Amino acid sequence: MSELTECDRPPVFQPGDKVRAGRAVRNDGSFPGKAIGDPLIGPGEVGYVRAIGTFLQRHVIYEVDFLYRGLVVGMRANELELIEAADP
Repeated sequence: MSELTECDRPPVFQPGDKVRAGRAVRNDGSFPGKAIGDPLIGPGEVGYVRAIGTFLQRHVIYEVDFLYRGLVVGMRANELELIEAADP
């Protein structure tokens, strides 16, 4: 029997949800145009979930648009806090 992954459960957030970053996020090498370790988002910054994807078929990644920063960053659920759910 295989171990359950994040992908085996429904997503925590939905496109359109307003979310807050729970901690600082640095480039892990996957963000183009920035060096590894460069800060991307600070704790408390607000954005909107644009899309939901997966990484290695194990982790759910939320594409979050931080409008005021002009950045779209992939984040995991444990890095985000819901501010306001999108209208259904």
